[in-house]
Amino acid sequence: MRPLSIYVHVPFCASRCGYCDFNTYTATDLGEQVQRDTFDQLLISEVQLAASKLGADLRAVDTVFFGGGTPTLLSAKALVGVLESIKSEFGLRPAAEVTTEANPDSVDQPKLDQLVAGGFTRISYGVQSAASKVLKTLDRTHTAGAAADAIVMARAAGFAHISADLIIATPGECDADLRDSVDLVTGAGVDHVSAYTLIVEPNTPLARQVAAGVVPSPDDETAAHRYELVDQLLSDRGFTWYEISNWARSGGQCRHNVHYWQNDDWLGIGPGAHSHRSGVRWWNVKHPRSYAERLDAGELPIDQLEELTVEQVRLETMMLGLRTAAGLDLAAVDAIDSVVIAKLIADGLLDGPALADGQLRVTVRGRLFADAVIRDLTN
Repeated sequence: MRPLSIYVHVPFCASRCGYCDFNTYTATDLGEQVQRDTFDQLLISEVQLAASKLGADLRAVDTVFFGGGTPTLLSAKALVGVLESIKSEFGLRPAAEVTTEANPDSVDQPKLDQLVAGGFTRISYGVQSAASKVLKTLDRTHTAGAAADAIVMARAAGFAHISADLIIATPGECDADLRDSVDLVTGAGVDHVSAYTLIVEPNTPLARQVAAGVVPSPDDETAAHRYELVDQLLSDRGFTWYEISNWARSGGQCRHNVHYWQNDDWLGIGPGAHSHRSGVRWWNVKHPRSYAERLDAGELPIDQLEELTVEQVRLETMMLGLRTAAGLDLAAVDAIDSVVIAKLIADGLLDGPALADGQLRVTVRGRLFADAVIRDLTN
């Protein structure tokens, strides 16, 4: 059977970053009905209810990923308790990968030690930048020093893998800032880096600042240059690109995300979390209060469900495959225009030699125009 992964969404943040449009809330946003100190019990209730509904389709879990929000705003005991409920209800495969996201200022050595002792194997820090001016623009609450210290503490605690997220092309960032950011995280000991170009999402404080002229709008040419720079910097430091926004040292790939890109099955736990099983996709109600009310009534908190069409499956297979270094296996899809493929190769967007092996694989330049490549191939 396909591997099964579980994503657990913890929607709490200490403060709201100006660029973020994720399903997150500060403690004061939710009032008395949804409490951070007891939120783990809601998650455990959903795990148990989901397991009872899946019945014969229960499978041992290969990867678990706690995301958010900032999962480490919950206690280590709470996070380990949720993991234990997953292990009890579903089982964990041998050498299962268990990840939590964290902000550098949301952990200390005892918490990290407890997480490793409780079965967590991987931690992903939202570092974003080593430049204080960039952190200020992004409304981050930590310092570069705190980020380096947090990585060192995670290594001391015994995490098998440590990842850092960087945001590139923030207004005010220069090439030297990006070099410093890469030096900081690789020097501190991460074996995985995710680098995302800043996107100004509608209805965020950053979008309002850009509209008012307080913050310059991110520039596409600058973003392309910084992407090529971060790719070069990480390659020089022994990291290999394996997905458009992800690089890893040998053995450091995030297996959980690889399952997503391979369109495997996953179960989403928590408010707004998405699930996928055998071509059927569903997602939970988004607001934590509605989520809690459903669970209190003994119901799965599902908002909507859809069965993917053959064309949707084909499109997603192409989109996901083309994001990866492995590329898209042409045998997995049909009716791709060879003339379009030839033009994309001539334009330097697809790797010509890979085609001989039956793979469509984007070049470095093709990564920068991945959306356009996918659009051309699917039209």
